[in-house]
Amino acid sequence: MNSIKTLGELIKSGYKTKSIKDELRTNLREKLKSRTVTFEGVHGFENTVIPELERAILSRHNINLLGLRGQAKTRLARKMVELLDEYIPFITGSEINDDPFNPISRFAKDLILEKGNETPISWLHRSDRFYEKLATPDVTVADLIGDIDPIKAANLKLSYADDRVIHFGMIPRANRCIFVINELPDLQARIQVALFNILQEGDIQIRGFKLRMPLDMQFVFTANPEDYTNRGSIVTPLKDRIGSQILTHYPETIKIARTITEQEAKLDTNQSDLVYVPSIARDLLEQISFEARESEYIDNKSGVSARLSITAFENLLSTAERRALKSGINYTSIRLSDFIGIVPAITGKVELVYEGEQEGAGVVAQHLIDDAIHTFFPAYFPKIEKLTKDDEKTPYSDILEWFFAESGFELLDDCSDEVYKSTLDKIKPLEILIKKYQPHLENEDFYFMKEFILWGLVAYDKLSKDRMSEGYQYKDLYGNYISKL
Repeated sequence: MNSIKTLGELIKSGYKTKSIKDELRTNLREKLKSRTVTFEGVHGFENTVIPELERAILSRHNINLLGLRGQAKTRLARKMVELLDEYIPFITGSEINDDPFNPISRFAKDLILEKGNETPISWLHRSDRFYEKLATPDVTVADLIGDIDPIKAANLKLSYADDRVIHFGMIPRANRCIFVINELPDLQARIQVALFNILQEGDIQIRGFKLRMPLDMQFVFTANPEDYTNRGSIVTPLKDRIGSQILTHYPETIKIARTITEQEAKLDTNQSDLVYVPSIARDLLEQISFEARESEYIDNKSGVSARLSITAFENLLSTAERRALKSGINYTSIRLSDFIGIVPAITGKVELVYEGEQEGAGVVAQHLIDDAIHTFFPAYFPKIEKLTKDDEKTPYSDILEWFFAESGFELLDDCSDEVYKSTLDKIKPLEILIKKYQPHLENEDFYFMKEFILWGLVAYDKLSKDRMSEGYQYKDLYGNYISKL
């Protein structure tokens, strides 16, 4: 590449050009043969979305990725760049990356006619071969395809009938590149119509010019099913010209969701060194997103983005970090009461139905945390029966009797680790229960598990938990009822 600077040198090298679709296909074939991961860093799609995407690339199709928000649609499109050749040659100075062997612009053709084998060649890295446009109602045909440039006509003293006065839009400038249009249904129908010829014949039409410019492009569109009813739709003839439509989905297991969150969360070493996060806390955080997608208060047609878990995890660590900094300590562990800090990450990322609006976003977020604990609790401790006889002994009887005798306690958000631990240590039955049913629990997870039991008893209506301005108050359920009277 460093030694090839002219068209003549490129011809002598024996270089052969390929269309971008053949380029993607060839490099994907090599990766599949060598069993190399094709879309590294994208988790949960290994047996669903990625095989369909690979088949579409092998078929040389333009692609539409259809899915709810936060389902890695744009991430998949950007990862396709890694399937391109590292460098490709283009004619130096070309606005549309003209292939030296197949020039299509007036500029490139005239330059080759003038200089022949001395035509200067430059090299384009694959990282520069990705164009992206968010579809918004104000996008015009001129933005995407091009228009007449009166300033260029005046400077060059050319007639408006001369094709050299054309200012190319984003699509021609993305010749030999991957071009992504995000949220395609938001694009006005008349603009979508302007894409027909480009997708089918590969040429563009600008004003009254008779142009035949066979663009070499890989189109990737993304769309959200919600947009079809709320804001717009993909016109039928355009859908007909898109080779493959691939449906994306949310992570199907807690393990996959955890992997995504840990990969995407923006943490620094100060947070990682200062705050310890129990494994159960990580799982519980992911379960909140799963609960949100099933919640009666949340519009499931809108979806619950994977970004909810990512930002909630960042907030969770920041809550513990803030407490540690205020206390002047160098190390702390996540508490279950720290989950109050993730409420702002939840409220901004869910679309509520009417019942949810009546409850309020903050209350719904609290419900989701409680629902996640309710779901997780039986995996760690015996199932709590809703109704039991008064004289029947259960694994939780001693804990409930302690609360009945002591009238409960308060746990403040910013209390020191010493106060936090000593407060929970007062409830001796908690330790007995953990040692019996979780004998192999890590020492650092011990106090989180104590809190988890209390929140679980609240979720199953055995204890009451009230939110105060500075923390939580736990009481015997019957005693709390009497105090309210």
